[in-house]
Amino acid sequence: MELTPNFYQDRVALNVLAGSIDNAKDIYQAAQGHVVCGLLTKNYPNNESCIEDIKKYQKAICNAVSVGLGAGDPNQSNMVNEVSKIVQPQHVNQVFTGVGAARAVLGQNETVINGLVSPTGKVGYVNIATGPCSSKEMTAEVPVTTVIAMLKDMGGSSIKYFPMNGLAHKDEYEYLAQACADHDFSLEPTGGIDLDNFEAILSIALNAGVHHVLPHVYSSIIDQGTGLTKPEDVTQLFEIVKKQVAKE
Repeated sequence: MELTPNFYQDRVALNVLAGSIDNAKDIYQAAQGHVVCGLLTKNYPNNESCIEDIKKYQKAICNAVSVGLGAGDPNQSNMVNEVSKIVQPQHVNQVFTGVGAARAVLGQNETVINGLVSPTGKVGYVNIATGPCSSKEMTAEVPVTTVIAMLKDMGGSSIKYFPMNGLAHKDEYEYLAQACADHDFSLEPTGGIDLDNFEAILSIALNAGVHHVLPHVYSSIIDQGTGLTKPEDVTQLFEIVKKQVAKE
């Protein structure tokens, strides 16, 4: 599967959910290609059906596909890797402990792999106990800079900060953004992001100097009647992206 055009050549791209192939096409157009469409493995009963469906999306939107867990569910970690090995998407979502395995099964360094870590309530620390077994134990609070180094060791491309609950962890997020900028690592803010707080969340990352930012905007822009992401909201988000990037 051809991996280009690669969204991660952008300073900022969007990660939004696609509810159908036509919805994905509309999203892709609304963001002028600066987007990956999330497809959640949790929504499929088995690998085969998931792989079959993802391949259709890949053909429709130039492989602008993000293979997801589903609300950060650690129990989806293995399925994400098994599916990603076959479909070779542009973007893979993983729990912290699944990053090394994801890079190994992909067999290449082009696909972007994030590692999910969570807020702790303590500035400068994140919780890395987000895997199938570790998430059942006590949190593992590790310094942000150490976590970035560990993700690099495992072949990770970016840090996924989830669940942010919008700006509820603003001080922690600001520290994380600065650390990502200082250590040349990409950042994926996730959880509770909507049209009202998106600009503030994005500007924090850009002002810190983060080189690549991929905000995940999910449920807040989904039409509750159809289950589809609203292209007009994606357009609005992309206008904010262009405005913020132009300030740089």
